[in-house]
Amino acid sequence: MEKITEFSVKFPVTITMLLLGVVLLGVISFVKLGVDLFPELVNPKLYIKIEASELPPEEMERQFIDPLEGLAMRLRKVAGVSSACRVGLAQITVEYNWDADMDEAFLDLQKNISTYGQNLSDVSIEVTQEDLNAQPILILAFYHPEISDMDELRKTAENYIKNEFNRLEGIAAVEILGDERREVLIETNPYLLEAHNLTLSTVASKIQSYNRSISGGSITEMGRKYIIKGMGSFANLADIENIIVTQKQAAETAGRSGDVIPVYLKDIASVNFKNSEPENIVRLEDKRCLALAIYKESGYNTVKAVEEFEKSLQAINKALPGYQLDIINNQARFINSAIAEVEDSALIGMFLAVIILFVFLKRIGTTAVISIAIPISVVATFCLMYFNGLTLNIITLGGLALGAGMLVDNAIIVVVNIFRRLESGQTPEEAAIKGTAEVSGAITASTITTIIVFLPIVYVHGVAGMLFKEQAWTVAFSLLSSLLVAILVIPMLSSKLIKSTTTVLPDFKSVGFPGYKKVLGNFLYRKNLVMALTVILILISLAVMPFLGSEFLPRASAEHVKIEITLEDGSTLAYTDKVAVEMSNLCRQALDSDFERVFIRTGPDQLSSLESPESAQGENQAVLDIFFTESGIKNFERNIKTIRTTLESFSEAEIRVIEDETTLQSVIGIEEAPLVVDIIGDDLEILYDLGGQAIEKIKAIPELSNIKSSMDRGRPQVDIVIDRKMAGLYELDVVEIGQQLEGYLTGQEAGDWDYSGELQTIRVSLPEPSLSQLAAMEIKAAKSPVRLDEISKILITHSPSEILRNRQRRIVRISAEMEGDLALDKAANTVREQLASLPFPSGYHLEIGGEEQRRQESFGDLKFALILSIILIYMVMASQFESLIHPFTILLTIPLAVVGSILAFFFLNMPLNIMAYIGIIMLAGIAVNDSIILVDAINKLRDAGMERIEAILQAGQNRIRPIIMTSLTTILALLPLTFGFGESAALRAPMAVAVIGGLITSTLLTLMVIPCVYLALDYLRPGKKTD
Repeated sequence: MEKITEFSVKFPVTITMLLLGVVLLGVISFVKLGVDLFPELVNPKLYIKIEASELPPEEMERQFIDPLEGLAMRLRKVAGVSSACRVGLAQITVEYNWDADMDEAFLDLQKNISTYGQNLSDVSIEVTQEDLNAQPILILAFYHPEISDMDELRKTAENYIKNEFNRLEGIAAVEILGDERREVLIETNPYLLEAHNLTLSTVASKIQSYNRSISGGSITEMGRKYIIKGMGSFANLADIENIIVTQKQAAETAGRSGDVIPVYLKDIASVNFKNSEPENIVRLEDKRCLALAIYKESGYNTVKAVEEFEKSLQAINKALPGYQLDIINNQARFINSAIAEVEDSALIGMFLAVIILFVFLKRIGTTAVISIAIPISVVATFCLMYFNGLTLNIITLGGLALGAGMLVDNAIIVVVNIFRRLESGQTPEEAAIKGTAEVSGAITASTITTIIVFLPIVYVHGVAGMLFKEQAWTVAFSLLSSLLVAILVIPMLSSKLIKSTTTVLPDFKSVGFPGYKKVLGNFLYRKNLVMALTVILILISLAVMPFLGSEFLPRASAEHVKIEITLEDGSTLAYTDKVAVEMSNLCRQALDSDFERVFIRTGPDQLSSLESPESAQGENQAVLDIFFTESGIKNFERNIKTIRTTLESFSEAEIRVIEDETTLQSVIGIEEAPLVVDIIGDDLEILYDLGGQAIEKIKAIPELSNIKSSMDRGRPQVDIVIDRKMAGLYELDVVEIGQQLEGYLTGQEAGDWDYSGELQTIRVSLPEPSLSQLAAMEIKAAKSPVRLDEISKILITHSPSEILRNRQRRIVRISAEMEGDLALDKAANTVREQLASLPFPSGYHLEIGGEEQRRQESFGDLKFALILSIILIYMVMASQFESLIHPFTILLTIPLAVVGSILAFFFLNMPLNIMAYIGIIMLAGIAVNDSIILVDAINKLRDAGMERIEAILQAGQNRIRPIIMTSLTTILALLPLTFGFGESAALRAPMAVAVIGGLITSTLLTLMVIPCVYLALDYLRPGKKTD
């Protein structure tokens, strides 16, 4: 290393040019780096969506779910399957191993499913893959104060706004929700059809046959060829009304041949334009509107895409006077605020680190030399991030902020050693070369140990791995940059800028610890007592751990509340919408000045994640997003209680009032309640009985609320049981009866009509029948018409609301929210205790799923990563010191650091989560640095011939200042990360608390305990020197 430092001192211009080159590339890389909310997240799941008319859940399960689940489980690298069946709709989730190639898996599954679905008619089977990063970057409400026709709004949105937005760079798609489409509705009734011996099919066929433009060949005359074209398309509604659907004889010629009278369509039906029934209804406040969901291109900069959008929005507002486009959700706003908050925290941390340097050194030149390591290392990190394909997001920036204090650690150790040599009388050049070379091995080893703890991330899967990976790269890049700066740049600058030990501020002396040597001598004299007390402290921290509690992800503060409403199955879309509006009005009155606005979505919601198919909405469900004013956000918890109290009167609805899920939860698909209980078995009746008992026991737990189950009674249905014998006598089969029933109930399409530049669907329908009219419906047969109730039994029953399955077995799912500060693992343990007495028959059992299951899986992976990190640190230390004994001295720093982390979480009443665990893994690599510096100094003094105890005392005195300085700069740089508001702060605070708490104890105990342990273990070293 001495040759390298000598090169940097003797060739300052070369080092300066190299430095400027890195800075130039770093600035260019920073400009070109993508900006996003989170790193690219991979979801190892595929989804099979099945749509099959109005089949009840049990039929969906029998016909599709059973065979398709079995087919999926036989494919390569499939880890498991789960599914949800509803009326006419089912979804299978196929989960793969994390090492699976999802593109290959998608093609393989699609190939197998297409083979299965070839012989199925009137059934849609689709394989999809959800892009976790493809959430809408913007959601807008589009309306006009004087327009209530949703078809008119749709035309404007679809023909103008959508096209304008799609032209923008970075915008991939625009989806419209809450729209209606105009169609031609031809309404007749069965009595008129019967009177004219017509059916819906014959009427629809007549309409289709008249609505055509046909080619009639060509005629050649006088050398010219004329194309014959028959123009039969309708020009207006009158053309449709005047279609002749049949003919009848005039009354005076009845019974003999004679004149016939045409029967026009207008004689048997009314023909009008009418909007089709909407799939969903969207409202802003009480007013109907459309929702526009804006999606960006994959990999495109979210912030830049939104900036382009906002410029275009101004032009659209000018072009469409009177129309309103209100932004409901803006992901870029959150990204900007989250990233700005992380940047501010990092800058404050860096400033505090520089202040600490000045307080200790009291010299501007020396402080400047060390401080320059921060911006150079950060800029170099941007360069490495760009070439490694990373983006600027709250995870990578959080890594930079976490590493901000560590960026000066290597520089501090180098400069303090140079400074010490200057004080001993060496020239600046000699001090720079010798001082850097002396500690270069130690700082290289300490940097490697900090970086090597990130190596086990290759074995960490799931959310923890996805979040940890890019942060690990960022911290590793920044530390490598700081090591190169400390070895190449710091010696060169020190030799030029630090010329004297007394210049600049002669009235101040640098901070030293002259009394430490004496204190350390007393500790060494009582080393057994010191080590015994240390063991007791570790045991106390272990005893405290069960009281901490743990959770999956940290809870973030929200700015608005979500109300999920579920009415009885079978409730119409219009009725559900009416109830949702009533609830929003009650909430507005109760919240008063804290209420800002409400955004209502009723019916199937395309914005929902595929991750939780059981939470997919139907016509009986609605979601209210209530936004608060600034005062309302401050009184968030109080307002949630107010809303729950206000809505208690709606006994007909199942209501779930929750804080809106964080962006991270939305992105990774964690939208269900945190606590989920699955009761697993095969028979629905037994499952429902066990589920009912389980709900009663869970309701007895006061800390749980919003308890919801999948055991709803279900949609009312009419079972028509065909009497095959009677049907056979009338020469009817089940298919023919079904087709006539479908036409009678849902009507029949009669093609499309190109009118005013748009295709209008033409639909022939009958009035919606009552149950008694259904029984009296006449079925056309070969011999004579027959009533439906003569050839079948009509039963009114209830189908299951939904059938959930996991690993090819049926389940009943119960979910609950937690109130107050109850930790997730404690809530799960309480539920297990409550349900332990349930009488489970053979083959039936329960599992705790949801976030608790994810927490257990992630904690297991992270524990493995922590153990592997410690083993790797030991291997590096053994290589550094060429000893199998002294690495154990250094490794003792890790439990000493963990003591501080545990006590910090205990006194702050914070639960452990995956972010805290990641902080502890990082701590394992950071905390050993002080011990490495100390043990390296002791060994060097002993190699120079100094006696053991004297070497320990002298090394401690020499290294106490850099040890305390490096620890304080890291702690103060991390301190701003523990404060803040929102999801960004919630993610980074647990990591910062873990590292800060651990560094406080590890630094203090390193200076007191590690020398004692070194002395004790050194007796075990072969060939030891005696005092």
